[in-house]
Amino acid sequence: MVFEKDRNLHLLFWILMCVFLFVMDKTESQYWIRITRSFISVGFFALIVYINWNILIPKFLKQRNWVLYLTSLIFLAFLVTPPQVFALFLLYEDYPKFQQAFFEKQNILLFQAIFVGASSTAFKITQDWLSHERDRKELQSQNLASELNFLKSQINPHFLFNTLNNLYALSLKKSDQAPETVLKLSEMMRYMLYECNVEKVPLSKEINYLKNYLQLEKIRLGQNFDIQFDVHGSVGDLEIAPLMFIPFIENSFKHGMNNLISDGFVHIKLFIEEGAIWMKITNNSGNEILKKESKKNSGGIGLINIKRRLKLIYPNKHKLKIEQTKNIYTVNLNIQLI
Repeated sequence: MVFEKDRNLHLLFWILMCVFLFVMDKTESQYWIRITRSFISVGFFALIVYINWNILIPKFLKQRNWVLYLTSLIFLAFLVTPPQVFALFLLYEDYPKFQQAFFEKQNILLFQAIFVGASSTAFKITQDWLSHERDRKELQSQNLASELNFLKSQINPHFLFNTLNNLYALSLKKSDQAPETVLKLSEMMRYMLYECNVEKVPLSKEINYLKNYLQLEKIRLGQNFDIQFDVHGSVGDLEIAPLMFIPFIENSFKHGMNNLISDGFVHIKLFIEEGAIWMKITNNSGNEILKKESKKNSGGIGLINIKRRLKLIYPNKHKLKIEQTKNIYTVNLNIQLI
């Protein structure tokens, strides 16, 4: 029953209603009569409300049977009014003038009963709607968190696979840069595993993570490739969702410079201004046959996931534009952080 839920609040409401009716009663009668009258009125009001909430609304209104519901509500008012009049008649047995008034003005009590029933219906509809909205938003929030965690769990293995390939290539070359690579990889993995399990991370740490990644790529590819990373503007205390840029940067190497023997380039610029960050990546795409083979062998999961994350985390606060000419790819991503 509705009354069983939030019982104390219901009792408090009816007690306050009794007090209100007692204060508003200006008739010349004894205090105990006025108090009893307020309790009688509240008792019949409560009867109408709870019959309406527990029987009429579930049985008729929620089934969208409007005619039967309105008919039942009016019938309930007609059913409750005579006993209320009779109770008040007995209460005022020493006041014939009031007894006569109750019989002559039964229609007023009838309309009061209908008004109470209609008001309780409006209240119940509003309460149910607010409860539904609260549950919907809570479920939406839970689904969002689950989906974001799932997307992040896909990004991490994807990145780890690529970086381990880099380290493997250095090991085959017996490069002196292998220890430095291991150190940077360790720092990056620490960031991903322990610092990215939050909704937002400091933008400064995200940028440092990108610098480490690009340094690894420079070590792997050598001096025949042009890799540039420039940051313009003050980072300050801005925060960003973790791992938002790395899929685009990984993609520029995987589908770009990995298909080239030399003269490849990746130019990355970050512009920070007025609570927003703009990233521009430009890279050449390399041999067409190698590019198609690379695209065939890779699932493109990084870009698919990051586009989904952008829609979930920064709805209406980001702009993504990817352009392709004959041999050049350009990515422009703008995110409003505050």
